[in-house]
Amino acid sequence: MIPRIHQQGGNTLGLLHYLYGKGTHEEHIDPHLVASFDGMAPDPGREPSVTEKDLQHLLDQPLSLVAADQRPDQHVWHCSVRAAPDDPILSDEQWGDIARRMVAATGIDPGDGAGCRWAAVRHADDHIHIIATLVREDGRRPDHHRSGKRAQSECRLLEKELGLHQVAPGDGTAAKRATSAERHKAEREGRERPAREELRETVRRAVAGATSKEEFFDRLAAAGLLIRKRIAPSGDLLGYKVALPDDRNKDDEPVFYAGSTLAPDLSLPRIRERWALPAEAATSADDSGLEQPTLPPVTGPAFARRRATAATWQALLIIDHGDDGTAAAQIAAAGEVLDALAKTSAAHTRSELRDAAVAFERASRSHVKAVRGHDRALRQAARDLIYSGPALGRGEDCATTAMLIDMAFFLAIAAANWHARKHHSQQAASARQAAERLRAAYQAAAGEPMAVLCHRGQRLAPRVHQRQADLLHQVLPELAERIRAEPGWPALAATLDDARRAGHDPAALLTDAARRRELDTATSISDVLVWRLRRGARLPALPETPLDTPAQGSRRPGSPAPTTLPAQGALSDFSRRR
Repeated sequence: MIPRIHQQGGNTLGLLHYLYGKGTHEEHIDPHLVASFDGMAPDPGREPSVTEKDLQHLLDQPLSLVAADQRPDQHVWHCSVRAAPDDPILSDEQWGDIARRMVAATGIDPGDGAGCRWAAVRHADDHIHIIATLVREDGRRPDHHRSGKRAQSECRLLEKELGLHQVAPGDGTAAKRATSAERHKAEREGRERPAREELRETVRRAVAGATSKEEFFDRLAAAGLLIRKRIAPSGDLLGYKVALPDDRNKDDEPVFYAGSTLAPDLSLPRIRERWALPAEAATSADDSGLEQPTLPPVTGPAFARRRATAATWQALLIIDHGDDGTAAAQIAAAGEVLDALAKTSAAHTRSELRDAAVAFERASRSHVKAVRGHDRALRQAARDLIYSGPALGRGEDCATTAMLIDMAFFLAIAAANWHARKHHSQQAASARQAAERLRAAYQAAAGEPMAVLCHRGQRLAPRVHQRQADLLHQVLPELAERIRAEPGWPALAATLDDARRAGHDPAALLTDAARRRELDTATSISDVLVWRLRRGARLPALPETPLDTPAQGSRRPGSPAPTTLPAQGALSDFSRRR
């Protein structure tokens, strides 16, 4: 159940005209009162002789108790309360009780016999509107300070009492939702989503990995946005606003949004914090005691994805073992990596990665202050992704994308667990939602490279294959049989053989990969180990294709696997992992 305190107004009759009217798209059905301050207010929706003017006159009578020069200009209080889509349809009596609870909780009518006059109108199955005059019966102003938070708290109680969908409590750090007017405007103009949401995503992508205001504004301009900067008399930049060129108001002027109204962390001061490098954070990551992998000589998008995978692994360690400020910084910077990955991904993974980035956006902010500077490895990784250009949907680009998504999934889970420990309910839920989207993206990205690796594994000589099986039983005796029964086991066997051929000790690599994070809850352990081994051993994510293997890209994701490849080995069982 979502309450919303709307901006105060000065026209009671105008709001009543809207509530009892047909609606912007004639969506209002049977408008009528479900409750009022005295239970006897006239109802223009059910009484033919009553007009909206009559109800307005009754609600506004307390204004006469206040001298004309002391009356509030914005005296109309407006609150809407909406049920979740999967909630049962509530009766008028239930909505009436909800309205009385809301005005009491917010201080509009606290039950002292002299509260404000109000009325609750229902014109749809799933919500009501409460209108009130902000002058009490005794001529005083109501105490409705922080009425939004009070309304949220009351809704959490109502959800439990009525058995409704329970919304995770917020902490005031969420981005502002699009208004109903903005949503209706997007529908009228045939937009996929409101301008506010499109601008938020575009600005977030412009921020990802940016290191200066010049670079940030250049990216905004390159994305086609209109930019309005706020400059102080001294010439200092104070803030900015952005608009879509084709989003116009009734006067045919662009509708600008300040960065802070798109999301709390998109104001110019908050963006500048990302560019800062505190002295204590300037020390090398080598001084932290964490492993600093040497990146392989791969150029372009594949190189960027390998670098991002390494940085994501380091971030996982910090989230698990670091202090709150550095962990919060890593989670915030992880959002930049996901934004950059979505922007540069191939077509077959773009939609799911975009959804993952949008979901994770809520998880990137909390009241824990991020200690910026310690997140520079992830921010550099995001920058590399942006400037390396779009990735191909095949070959090393595709395989390293799968490798990065695999690691990003575990980071999203780590972020969800961290937020859960801090009782950040909304952020934890958003991180888990992002992890689900990353699962789907992994399936799309990993199908082809895992098919190639499985094919290589099936072509190993019997003695080589047995050698890898014996190694598996030696290092992971409790998991060996489970792994060998998985479709991805041939890919793991091929990876172990590739590591041996490259001069590594496969047993040491496998031991290290297995201890890095627990494996018991992973359904597709072989997939996880393949990418950990190939990254740790600095092997190509996708070896050169054997001559008799069908060319990569010869089949679309989701189409039947070629007969020379294992029918299901190409697809990870990642969707059931964790």
